[in-house]
Amino acid sequence: MNDTGGKVVVIFGGRSEIGVEVAKRLAPGATVVLAARRADRLDEEVHAVREAGAAAVHTAEFDADDLASHAPLVAKLVAEHGPIGTAVVAFGILGDQARAERDPAHAAAIVHTDFVAQVSLLTVLAATMREAGSGSIVVFSSVAGARVRRANYVYGSAKAGLDGFASGLADALHGSDVHLLLVRPGFVIGRMTAGMDPAPLSSTPAQVAEATVRALAAERREVWVPRTLGAAVLVMRSLPRFVWRRMPR
Repeated sequence: MNDTGGKVVVIFGGRSEIGVEVAKRLAPGATVVLAARRADRLDEEVHAVREAGAAAVHTAEFDADDLASHAPLVAKLVAEHGPIGTAVVAFGILGDQARAERDPAHAAAIVHTDFVAQVSLLTVLAATMREAGSGSIVVFSSVAGARVRRANYVYGSAKAGLDGFASGLADALHGSDVHLLLVRPGFVIGRMTAGMDPAPLSSTPAQVAEATVRALAAERREVWVPRTLGAAVLVMRSLPRFVWRRMPR
């Protein structure tokens, strides 16, 4: 059971820059589990979360693409550490758009990780938390899914699907003691976007994490990061298609 008596926070995607930044902000007094592939190589992330005040930090082997492993892993974490207070779903891949347009297997791999695997894990988490009677889930969508652009339509379509699924799941959880927060960042300057020119209204992993934790505390259902991005999306959706298809990533 929970080895600290405090809240249990699980980061699914424990190597994610945003996930680790969220973990650091939720760490004080908590049991934090970083779940990722090659979990034995998370020393840097474990140290950062421990230094942020976690009562205990554990790692767990997690392959997001192995859908059959999701339910057993969540059950194992609950058995070892107690009910999950906050689950942060922070894994994903950007993929290579040019390759995806030629290689259907690569296109399918992007959609599998960024949509199908997320749907699977979110369904497991929601059912587990409903049974426990409480919990919070954080889902990361993207501005890329608000209106899919020609420049990254494979990744964008996966995020659009995830955004729709998470919005529906949040409605399904309404009235229960399980809360889902949908975070919609713009361009995030980090490892995933290394080498790309930052887009307008960009943010850093730390800024996304700060906005996420504030929204969690306020029990909000959705948050744009930065906040002004929400208004910008209204403009984006009104642009004629001949203009929109020329928009960069």
